[in-house]
Amino acid sequence: MYSKLQYISQGNTSEEQLQNIRKALENGCNWIQLRFKNSSKIELYALAVYTKELCDVHNAVFIINDNVELAKEINADGVHLGLTDMKIEEARAILGENKIIGGTANTIHDVLLRIKENCDYIGLGPFQYTETKTNLSPILGLQGYRSIIEILNTNAFEIPIYAIGGITLENIDDLMETGIQGIAVSGLITNSDNPSELINQLKEKLYVTI
Repeated sequence: MYSKLQYISQGNTSEEQLQNIRKALENGCNWIQLRFKNSSKIELYALAVYTKELCDVHNAVFIINDNVELAKEINADGVHLGLTDMKIEEARAILGENKIIGGTANTIHDVLLRIKENCDYIGLGPFQYTETKTNLSPILGLQGYRSIIEILNTNAFEIPIYAIGGITLENIDDLMETGIQGIAVSGLITNSDNPSELINQLKEKLYVTI
């Protein structure tokens, strides 16, 4: 079973990225997605190598956003692919059957497409407005998740769904009641002054039996 809490890395420089990743890992996150869109290839490669070493030390899953070739080269645990990134079947052919491949979705059509493509989990969002990502897709809100999960349950489709986009501690109880697997967050952890307390609070809410 996959972790219920994913941290998607943030930072304008390699140093900021590494600092934030280290903060997440040292305070209890065990799933890191490296997302560093505006880096050079050399910067990204070096950061990925360092991040993999840190994830290995903390026994954490290490996912790379978008870059399938890099994930293969450094033997990351997998990749996360957006709707306009490489096709999941192409990534599977490169990475093999044992690597994790996640996919982004915004609508029930996207979700069903991802299931057909045999991705391993879906990042579904945005839940609400977030400044983390540009060109934001239509906001889902709680009702959006409820509607999509209901369709999946009615048709006996099973795939881990992660809510993403502007999630706060106060939202989690309601989100988990929709039937999702967990959440993926960035700024919530990055901007926390007390990440240890925050991550403990997140886990308490995420792992409580609904």
